[in-house]
Amino acid sequence: MRGVGRIPACLLLLLPATACADLQSALSPRGPEAGSIALLSWILFAGGTAIFVLVMIAAAVALFGPVRWRAVMANERWIIGGGIVFPAVTLAVLLVYGLILMRPVPADAGGEPLRITVIGEQWWWRVIYRDGEPVESANELRVPVDVPVELSLETADVIHSFWVPNLGGKVDMIPGRTNRLRLTAGEAGISRGQCAEYCGGAHALMSFFVVALPPEEYRIWRQREAQPARPPSDEARAAGLELFLAGGCGACHAIRGTEARGTIGPDLTHLGSRHSLAAGTLRNDRASIARWIAESQHVKPENLMPPYGIFTDAERDLIATYLAGLE
Repeated sequence: MRGVGRIPACLLLLLPATACADLQSALSPRGPEAGSIALLSWILFAGGTAIFVLVMIAAAVALFGPVRWRAVMANERWIIGGGIVFPAVTLAVLLVYGLILMRPVPADAGGEPLRITVIGEQWWWRVIYRDGEPVESANELRVPVDVPVELSLETADVIHSFWVPNLGGKVDMIPGRTNRLRLTAGEAGISRGQCAEYCGGAHALMSFFVVALPPEEYRIWRQREAQPARPPSDEARAAGLELFLAGGCGACHAIRGTEARGTIGPDLTHLGSRHSLAAGTLRNDRASIARWIAESQHVKPENLMPPYGIFTDAERDLIATYLAGLE
């Protein structure tokens, strides 16, 4: 996974520069679906501004204009035309244009889509790639550029809402049903998403990243993502794995290729290659992993992982070293 991980790591270095600009902005589209939303937004902004200016001019004339102008504006026809006809026609035109612009994409448009299931859970995202043998990940989606992706959106508990503004509009995740969202990334890069429906205490800390890769890089990554975790390469990592299993972490988390087969929490098989920890709450590095093990409730209050005070600082560091190396 090291060779594949270099490019996303380089992209990650750009996050501070883009955090306030277009990492999570509906006005910086990176795909056709988001482009339609951005275009409609700019039209509404421009139209709203023009109407506001006209209303202010009319108000100024009504208050301070010549008597003859004010008399004309007091005519009933101005009230009917400006207050009834103009809004009705304008809103009708915008409605029809919006429906045409945002019409659903045909199911067969762009060829066979890549299928990914995303399950919202309190308060993280379970991600299952369905192309070929299913492979599970968490809190991050990787997709090929210019390839349509069909997301099956589900929830394991309460209502969540999947929203990645740079790529498309938000879709709710409703208990007992599956909603679908089709997206296409038009360029390589990283976009940030967020749960857009209040879902409990840690709702604000339920984010994710979408990493768009050139198709060949995605294919290589997908093949390696399907592989089990590599065995520890040194004594420190081997000790970290032993502590991980002895502490009962494998009851909630899976690491393919080891005895850890839990399904309650995120799959950690390739944790070290992800961009964030705890659904976008922390940077993903050894120090953050160690902190998360010790202070999960302080970092992300009300999350379902208990703090592990049974480990010493040295033991937590060994576990963090092992997990950070799972690329």
